[in-house]
Amino acid sequence: MKTADGLSIKLFADGADLTSMLKLYANPKIKGFTTNPTLMRKAGIEDYEAFARDVLTAIPDRPVSFEVFSDDLDEMAAQAHTIASWGDNVNVKIPVTNTKGTFTGPIIEKLSGDGIVLNVTAVFTLEQVQAIADVLDPQTPSIVSVFAGRIADTGVDPMPIMRASVEILRSRPKSELLWASPRELLNIFQADEAGCHIITATSDILGKLKFVDKDLDEFSLETVKMFYDDAQAAAYSIYAAPAAAE
Repeated sequence: MKTADGLSIKLFADGADLTSMLKLYANPKIKGFTTNPTLMRKAGIEDYEAFARDVLTAIPDRPVSFEVFSDDLDEMAAQAHTIASWGDNVNVKIPVTNTKGTFTGPIIEKLSGDGIVLNVTAVFTLEQVQAIADVLDPQTPSIVSVFAGRIADTGVDPMPIMRASVEILRSRPKSELLWASPRELLNIFQADEAGCHIITATSDILGKLKFVDKDLDEFSLETVKMFYDDAQAAAYSIYAAPAAAE
């Protein structure tokens, strides 16, 4: 039987709402946090650096990932150095390519060699994982974020890719594989089974941890009651025709 306490994988929270992040920070099971420009824009963040500094002031002792957003590799590297300077617990997210499809390997190699802890993101293929592993400094901690959920969105089972990625990263013992873009709570257990070191999930998925080990008969009855209560609250009615006379 699955239990949350039996998980080896580290749980990170993915989001950009500081109030929600602080609620999750109060949970010792949440070991880190990830953000990205899309989540920040959806959350209405207007000042990137001010938001990041507020987060790091409130969460000084768990890793937090902030992403570069330039499309030029040299400027990406400069942004990475700036972001890394904001706190000792910062992980700098670098996309595996820029928007033109150019592999960011040269700056990954340089930044990792400079001791900057990277979170290489938007990774989808084993070829990308291998190319990243080849340039990461083995002495510097790093994260490789494979978007298993988006892979699954294409109809491809991500499990073989994640297992193979774990094997590739054995050559970089300080690198951790992160299962990104989970779609449901089950993905946490799948990521753990595959050997991933980290999974990052939104607060709505993490909130479903309370359902682990829940009795399914009880869950069924609760669902029936929910349907009934909502129908009553909506005052729905159906005209029932009288039974035909025999």
